[in-house]
Amino acid sequence: MNFQRIELKNTTQIRVRYADTDKMGFVYNGVYLTFFEVGRTELMRSFGLPYIEFEQNGYFLPLIESNVKYISPAHYDDLLDIETNFIPEYKPIIKFDYRILRGNDIISNGYTIHTFINSQTHKPVKPPSFFWNKLNETYQYIANQTHKNW
Repeated sequence: MNFQRIELKNTTQIRVRYADTDKMGFVYNGVYLTFFEVGRTELMRSFGLPYIEFEQNGYFLPLIESNVKYISPAHYDDLLDIETNFIPEYKPIIKFDYRILRGNDIISNGYTIHTFINSQTHKPVKPPSFFWNKLNETYQYIANQTHKNW
């Protein structure tokens, strides 16, 4: 398995709620991490790994690092696209990259890094086999689809 060659991508739309904005009428800076979470959750779900499956199997994926670049403010009722990318690697951490767009304009980008921990002990652990198995299935599917389109 060579996951270095594949990139998993997903785009999720979200409409800015009034509760997401601050007194200036801009989306509050901390909300962008919530938008990232929405994108990450939907990406994982798109290749058959909803977050609840990690919890049911005794794992958590806590955030250990994040970065957000604010390019242009979003406002109440804006329709935003959250583009999320993930390139699987054989590491105990996983990194997701994000772009938030309003139409064709990038208004924010960034990344989050997560690690695997045991849900009982809260100790770091290797990524579980069901995670690698699902990635392998996804890789095989993508490889087959690419081969069919040649």
